Amino acid sequence: MSRDPLLRALRLLELRPGRVLSAVAAGVATLGSALALAALSAWLITRAWQMPPVLDLSVAVVSVRALGISRGVFRYLERLATHDAALRGTTAARERIYRRLSTGDPAAPAGLRRGDLLARTGADVDALGDVVVRALIPMAVAAIMAVAATVGLALISPAAALVLAVALVVSGVLAPVLSARAARMAESDGAVASARFSETAVLALDHAAELRVAGRLGETVRAADDWEARAIRATDRSAVPSAFAAAATPLAIGASVLGSLLIGISLYGPDGGAPGEMTPMALAILVLVPLAAFEGTAALPAAAVALTRARLASARIMDLLDRSGDPVPTGGAPVEAPVHLRTANLRCGWPGGAVTEPLDLHLAPGARVVIVGPSGAGKTTMLMTLAGLLAPVSGSLTVNGTQAGAVDADSLRRAVGFFAEDAHLFDTSLLENLRVADGELDEAGARAVLGKVGLGDWVSGLPDGVHTSLASGGRSVSGGQRRRLLLARAIASPAQVLLLDEPTEHLDAEAGAALLRGLLDRGAGLVDPGRTVVVVTHQLPADTGADLVIAVGSESASAQEEAAI
Repeated sequence: MSRDPLLRALRLLELRPGRVLSAVAAGVATLGSALALAALSAWLITRAWQMPPVLDLSVAVVSVRALGISRGVFRYLERLATHDAALRGTTAARERIYRRLSTGDPAAPAGLRRGDLLARTGADVDALGDVVVRALIPMAVAAIMAVAATVGLALISPAAALVLAVALVVSGVLAPVLSARAARMAESDGAVASARFSETAVLALDHAAELRVAGRLGETVRAADDWEARAIRATDRSAVPSAFAAAATPLAIGASVLGSLLIGISLYGPDGGAPGEMTPMALAILVLVPLAAFEGTAALPAAAVALTRARLASARIMDLLDRSGDPVPTGGAPVEAPVHLRTANLRCGWPGGAVTEPLDLHLAPGARVVIVGPSGAGKTTMLMTLAGLLAPVSGSLTVNGTQAGAVDADSLRRAVGFFAEDAHLFDTSLLENLRVADGELDEAGARAVLGKVGLGDWVSGLPDGVHTSLASGGRSVSGGQRRRLLLARAIASPAQVLLLDEPTEHLDAEAGAALLRGLLDRGAGLVDPGRTVVVVTHQLPADTGADLVIAVGSESASAQEEAAI
């Protein structure tokens, strides 16, 4: 099996040969119409100059009109066929990626930053689909038309056909190679610098006050300037081969036309009667056909750039799928309510990372448990292990008395839900953002759950209520509103066990404490009393009514304040 990431990633598109061939055929018909139009127009102009009877030109006139119309029609059909193949391919690729990630090692997607995961399943898949529209089909069409134009010209003058062939190689091979080189230079040299510039600039903008107090604001701004300068230098370096690539095709066209003209003049005979002499019509065709022959190769530099970007995107996509591995075998035991989770000497951690202290825990239905501790203590890792997203480093985790590895994975994830602090808010309506957790949630249910988390008045003041679109996703709401929306999504889910990671972060102390008390009080009505709630937090207010408080990452890690569960 090929190890080339692009070839491997192209299989994800599930391209059907029939659709690809129909797109290529439409592209060939488009450029074929242009080529035939140039040749026929040249013949018609020179023949009309000889003032023959008008009926001798009628067929040619009608054919010119037909070719002019057919070119636009075939171009439209080519766009339809090409984009149909590409869009179907990207849909199939995303479906296969999502299925692979959902059945493979959960640590693979969970180990990526949210932005990185979205980029690999979003922009990178789009770049892979662009290969169909911008590279594969244009390359096939250009190759076919280059051969057709060269063969057609050879019927008039083999020497002119040779000049055209060389010029087409310059335009169709040299120019794309230079464009690909420029794209590689821009991506490899400039991508890191641009990323570091964005990271440093955002750091300076978001934490200017803290950096100024620490005396590091100037240093951070200078670092951002330095990374920006590096990105600009990388762009300037890549501009040199890009400029040569842009000039290659016009120069090739000029050389081909001039060469054909000189060859035609050397063979020209006014009457074309002597053997080997060039007729006026043939001379015109010899000069004008090369102008249309380069229409296909003119798209190849952009195709090379798309191919280079797709190769880099394919490497990132296949790296994600390779780390996800083959589908993880799971048992077939369903998880039915009520759900009991029990751990014995459970140690949690990422592969190659730190390991948490052993945890013995019994989560009966309706339990309220809090895990507190500083950042980096392993609190989130514990939640992900309880949710089945990470395999235990050691010890055991049972669900309703069955080892977690022996239960049905889909059933487990429906029953035990992990809700991350950096979960994504989508660029769609509030209602659809909540339906991520429960696809059957209606408008009344959405209003009810948003009211529970303290967003009722805010939603009532929106122009379209729960149908109001978050135009920029999570950036269109404040940090506190974002946390409440994510908490509403968790409460709306059908999961019997809610594992909540920092649900009150970015809320003021009083509002956060009130919300935590509501989550941990069975009688508060925020969460159904029969559902289990496990909360990770940095700050725990007094009098929460939690059944168990687990402190991690400190000397009190072994101290557990326990009530009857």
